[in-house]
Amino acid sequence: MKEFGMGPNGAIMTCLNLMCTRFDKVIELINKRSDDFSVCLLDTPGQIEAFTWSASGSIITDSLASSHPTVVMYIVDSARATNPTTFMSNMLYACSILYRTKLPFIVVFNKADIVKPTFALKWMQDFERFDEALEDNRSSYMNDLSRSLSLVLDEFYCGLKTVCVSSATGEGFDDVMTAISESVEAYKTEYVPMYEKVLAEKKELDEKERKKREEEAMKGKAVHDLNKQDGDGEDDDGMLESELNAKVDRIHLGGVDEENDEDAEIERAT
Repeated sequence: MKEFGMGPNGAIMTCLNLMCTRFDKVIELINKRSDDFSVCLLDTPGQIEAFTWSASGSIITDSLASSHPTVVMYIVDSARATNPTTFMSNMLYACSILYRTKLPFIVVFNKADIVKPTFALKWMQDFERFDEALEDNRSSYMNDLSRSLSLVLDEFYCGLKTVCVSSATGEGFDDVMTAISESVEAYKTEYVPMYEKVLAEKKELDEKERKKREEEAMKGKAVHDLNKQDGDGEDDDGMLESELNAKVDRIHLGGVDEENDEDAEIERAT
């Protein structure tokens, strides 16, 4: 930020773009250490839009997903999510990330040592409980919006993996590893076939584009050969020069009367 005079978001985007140019080195490092560790954890920028919805973020995610079983974990601050409006904002973020990446997804409620996230799990499982929590919120507009979103996301909650952990005490990390193992299996059975289908479609499209370019090139060559035959062996430069001279001879620089007089003289001569 100091060196290039950038703001926070611009600096993050620049860092991501630079990381993309060398991300193959990260993949190589993961491959080298794969025998020593079963899980590699990559912490991405907290600015969700900057990473999830940027081209560089997509390149990094796709590079990982195309080479290794990849799982996305979204971390929720349980202490802040006690407010139902904040909770709903987190669920919308989770929904957008899942929609963007289309990868196995886990919602991790952190800081379980401060606030037990059981309230969040109950809100996801029972709309009535969430509705009761909204009644304590003063903003009627936000209540109506959050209530409507909760109904919309009800089916989204059903297939969502959730775990409660504490980074301070280590509580719940066994559940995290179990959820990761289950998500890896989902990656193999759901994501890999989808990815292979996308690759096959891209390969087919590239092949069609290649054939189209070849056909256009052959048509251009045929037209070029035909023009050479019409010129009775005259080379291209000579043909172009003679055509240009003929056009120059037909250009009339006088007015209408002079042109009519010239046409009349040509008719008498013929």
